[in-house]
Amino acid sequence: MVGNFIGDFVRGKNIYDQFKSNIALGIELHREIDEFTDSHSVVMESKVRLRPKYRHYSPVIVDMFYDHFLAKNWQAYASNPLDLFALEAYAILNKYEAQLPGRVQSLLPHIIKGNWLYNYSRIEGIHSALSGMSRRTPYESNMHEASLDLQKYYTEFEDEFSRFFPELQQMSEKFIRSKIKVD
Repeated sequence: MVGNFIGDFVRGKNIYDQFKSNIALGIELHREIDEFTDSHSVVMESKVRLRPKYRHYSPVIVDMFYDHFLAKNWQAYASNPLDLFALEAYAILNKYEAQLPGRVQSLLPHIIKGNWLYNYSRIEGIHSALSGMSRRTPYESNMHEASLDLQKYYTEFEDEFSRFFPELQQMSEKFIRSKIKVD
């Protein structure tokens, strides 16, 4: 979980030299998920809808929208409630704080204080996260307006997420099985 969480903040190919094997495996999984997602035809439908207004930021926004639908429908994918999962995830991330990249270490208190993992289930939570990202982008991104498009095309995005996510789950499970040796 830690590796998957920090995947966007880790550069380079020698991740097994930089991190313990279980964290490196999570980073590898994160990269596989990104590659699978970026090339998926259903995700492309979502990105195309946003591209005229958000250009190269549309993949980031779609990722956030899909995070919203995962959080909103959490009970369909997990046995423990989202609020409990979020608390457990924050505790694990705090436990591994010293091994987190510096940017994640500085961001983690804000994530916990704002309970981002839980608040992604609400459009207001997605709006807040995208607005924060918009303030940090080097170019005009308009991401602070993206929650309006989420609301406008809510049914379409939710349908696309619902078609995509089971395939992502299958890919992730297959990847993990291929990496874990069973004696």
